[in-house]
Amino acid sequence: MAEPKKINWLHVSTLIAVAILVGTEVVGASWAAGWALGGLLQLDPLVSRIIEAVFALSGFVLLFYFMRTAVRHETIR
Repeated sequence: MAEPKKINWLHVSTLIAVAILVGTEVVGASWAAGWALGGLLQLDPLVSRIIEAVFALSGFVLLFYFMRTAVRHETIR
């Protein structure tokens, strides 16, 4: 029976740091873009909040795909 490989904690900490850094940038920029679009078009506050939520959700989706690719390239084991 094959022995499982040990976890490389340096790579794990790198992935966590990248998730925090890129997540803050992508989700923050997406949310700010929704806020700016709502203000620029002088939309109702409820509509503006809905646009902000949709943009923030798209930021989380982008972060998910980014992290999926990062985990593929930065081996944990």
